Amino acid sequence: MPQLNTLLELRTRIKNKKPVFIRQDNPKRPKLSDKWRKPKGIHSKIRHHFKGRRKMPSPGYKSPLETRGLHAAGLCMIMVHSPKEVSMIKKDSQGIIIPRTVGAKKRLEILKTAKSLNVRVLNLDSDKAIKKIEDFMNSKKGKTTKEAGKEPVKEPKKEATKETKEMTEEQKKEAEKKEKDRVLTRKA
Repeated sequence: MPQLNTLLELRTRIKNKKPVFIRQDNPKRPKLSDKWRKPKGIHSKIRHHFKGRRKMPSPGYKSPLETRGLHAAGLCMIMVHSPKEVSMIKKDSQGIIIPRTVGAKKRLEILKTAKSLNVRVLNLDSDKAIKKIEDFMNSKKGKTTKEAGKEPVKEPKKEATKETKEMTEEQKKEAEKKEKDRVLTRKA
């Protein structure tokens, strides 16, 4: 059995040669989509495989059986949605993919656990992604990357004293009285 690296190289050569399969008469008729449909007409030149016509999908364009579903690095791709799932990965044969639906906090946790366990992240550069997420988190808190280690100084809250409470109550009573007077003078 050939080595996995040679099979991956063979797969890339096959995929580079593979033409784009589009539906018959797609360029002529705008309402037809690009999605492949097998030509079924009795006079179809593509169905008859005439020379100079578009190619049809056939088993010859398949990749080797051992490499199907593998990443270009030769690892099996596993979707990971939580940091707990990272610990179940076999690092020699599997790599993780973090979907776009995972939020920033959880993505950061996943990336850090993957880095600590030496698990390969296939769809991201983990160092750049960690830095980007941390910068984003710090900017949301109102910090820059230089000030990330320093905590902002909090000012003590001013406590309301009884005198200020009483004054505000007196002011409220006066405002209510003025409003009543205004209403009564309008009616009269």
